[in-house]
Amino acid sequence: MLTSIIIPCYNEVENLPLLVERCRQAIRHSKLEFIIVDNGSTDDTSKQLAELISADQFIHSCHVQVNQGYGFGICAGLKIAQGDILGWTHADLQTDPYDTVNASCVFECSDTPEILFVKGTRKKRPLKDNIFTIGMSICELFLHQTWLWDINAQPTLFHRKFYESWQSPPNDFSLDLYAFFLAKKSHKIKRIPVTFSDRKYGQSNWNINWRQKLKFIKRTLDFSLSLKKR
Repeated sequence: MLTSIIIPCYNEVENLPLLVERCRQAIRHSKLEFIIVDNGSTDDTSKQLAELISADQFIHSCHVQVNQGYGFGICAGLKIAQGDILGWTHADLQTDPYDTVNASCVFECSDTPEILFVKGTRKKRPLKDNIFTIGMSICELFLHQTWLWDINAQPTLFHRKFYESWQSPPNDFSLDLYAFFLAKKSHKIKRIPVTFSDRKYGQSNWNINWRQKLKFIKRTLDFSLSLKKR
């Protein structure tokens, strides 16, 4: 059973060599394919990615001409994925692509992979980030009467049939909330611990300061309200 993992990249040229190497190591231990999406980068991500994976059979690339959001990049990769199990993780290496080995094993060992939804739970995070996560989870509990903990943790994996049931998924970071919320209604949730490390190179495109966090909170809550009406 092939597992396809989408990794959206936006200006991650410095991270790419280590990212590709970790993907290669994961492939040696599980039946995986990785689709690294150049999500409208303005640096040399596309050129370097092509050079790095030219000889790799199970690491592919996908190019988005203009960045239209994190979720858009993931969905672009999902459209060309070949696996029965689909999912995504981040390119910044704060969570290791190798974590997808443990996540895919959950499906391999299950008699009912169609109803599984596997998601990481981040360990060793800074206190301020945990406080942020607790606050967001409480907001979602109030809005949806269901506990959605560590919504943006990676990796996230599920069966292709679940993906095929989606209707108008969001193009931004709300994609994690969208998938998790739908899965809580119909799937068996399995959480796996993952170590949350410092970013190797560059900086986050949103987790820069509290002003950016507040913008993220507003967008997430706006989407949560729209999700409640569906």
